[in-house]
Amino acid sequence: MSLSSRLMTLIKPLIDRDGFTQSEVPAVSLMACHHQVPRTPLVYEPSLVIVIQGRKIGYLGDREIHYDPGQYLVQTLPLPFECETFASPDAPLLGLSVRIDPALLSELVLEMTGIETGLDTGVDAISPSNEPLPMASVAMTASMQEAVVRLLRALNDPLDARVMGEARVREVIFEALKGEQGAALRALVNHQGHYSQIIQALTQMHADVTQNASVEVLARDAHMSVSSFHQHFKQVTRATPLQYLKRLRLIKARQLLSHDDLNVNQTADAVGYRSVAQFSRDYKRTFGASPLQDRRQNRSLTDADAS
Repeated sequence: MSLSSRLMTLIKPLIDRDGFTQSEVPAVSLMACHHQVPRTPLVYEPSLVIVIQGRKIGYLGDREIHYDPGQYLVQTLPLPFECETFASPDAPLLGLSVRIDPALLSELVLEMTGIETGLDTGVDAISPSNEPLPMASVAMTASMQEAVVRLLRALNDPLDARVMGEARVREVIFEALKGEQGAALRALVNHQGHYSQIIQALTQMHADVTQNASVEVLARDAHMSVSSFHQHFKQVTRATPLQYLKRLRLIKARQLLSHDDLNVNQTADAVGYRSVAQFSRDYKRTFGASPLQDRRQNRSLTDADAS
């Protein structure tokens, strides 16, 4: 049996609906989609996204990131980006997302440091001339493929999931650290260079989207000059700090409208907008519908899926 056939055989019994489904292992979510989805703004938490069938394209500024079967997406930062999904009822998109736990990542990087593995685990991996990409697609190695097979096997057995699930997740993260995006993952732990300073600024922005921190304040907190901060921020996120914050607020607003019992005015306030009219204009420009229209449409789709 080919690898793709093995993966399909293992993942199909685990998925019974579209969207993201929490698996028996806390760090792993299963994903499915039976229809094409146009470019939609969203945010992935730091994770590895492994597509088994179907394909996706991520758009981050001027970058176009394809992740298809045989590849996995390494998302090291929770960046707002746009995503397009290619799927159909006959060939749905199927895959899984493995959350990157900071504690586990730190432990693995510490254990790998100083070992003669041929990997570049030093500070020079994040030199200014070669800063990591916060989001990139990587070809699956044979060892990563086998690690994913073992993880899916564990998910298919409740006892294996409970006893061995965390070990299987650890193995997948370990393989990613050995891969092409290993430097980007290690940069989350090593706290060196401009990349790490931008990570700190992004963490500050995500902690409270209602804050109207100026570029000057963000640069000061990151211990960088304003010009250097602006340059490196845009290099990492493909957006200016103000553009990034606006996208983050609007995506957060869409999540609130989909899941919480907040009205449009309350949602605007919850994400830091002081003008509801401006919030509605920005929302419609981003998502193609007003907040109220988008909420009604999303809830009608949810009701249809539930019926």
